[in-house]
Amino acid sequence: MAVAIVANVSGAFVLLALVAIMNADVVSRNLFNAPFRGVVEIVVFSLALIVFLQLPDVVRTGRLTRSDGFLGLMRIVKPRFGNALARALDGVACIFMGLIVWTVWPEFTHAFESCHFFTPPEFGAPPTGHMWADFKTALGRCDYFGTPGILTAPWWPVRLAIAFGCAWAGILFFFKAVLGDADPRHVTAQTSGEV
Repeated sequence: MAVAIVANVSGAFVLLALVAIMNADVVSRNLFNAPFRGVVEIVVFSLALIVFLQLPDVVRTGRLTRSDGFLGLMRIVKPRFGNALARALDGVACIFMGLIVWTVWPEFTHAFESCHFFTPPEFGAPPTGHMWADFKTALGRCDYFGTPGILTAPWWPVRLAIAFGCAWAGILFFFKAVLGDADPRHVTAQTSGEV
């Protein structure tokens, strides 16, 4: 549970940083006619981090966006069937999270290994023994996204966030499928009295 909360807080800090960067870009663009270069790349990078870092806590608290009108109605009209259906849906979600992790993990390992942090590269300068210089050189070898000359960033942190968020969400879905919702707070129109 604490891991999901820490990941959620980390995602919130990424969101705050993104808001600050976008606001600074708007001010710089309008007052000085000098937009920041690479804001689009930062937004793409940040959105993936925000979504997948906050996913486990969203699953933990039962606030995942979904169309659950029928599920909410069944929990009121036929509680046993509604709870069984909720467990089945959580089981399916667990399987899908596992499939995402299974797909993304090899991409993460490939992107991370492309940097050659711990192994000598097939090309380029060999390690010098200076940790910071070798780290910066390795970052330059990583598979990256972005626009060369404007802003590039390595792919592996995003893929690690996707794998982490989906793995932890899958674990939470598994426990919800097996144990049921200890606190089923799925707010729907039927349960909140807004019908």
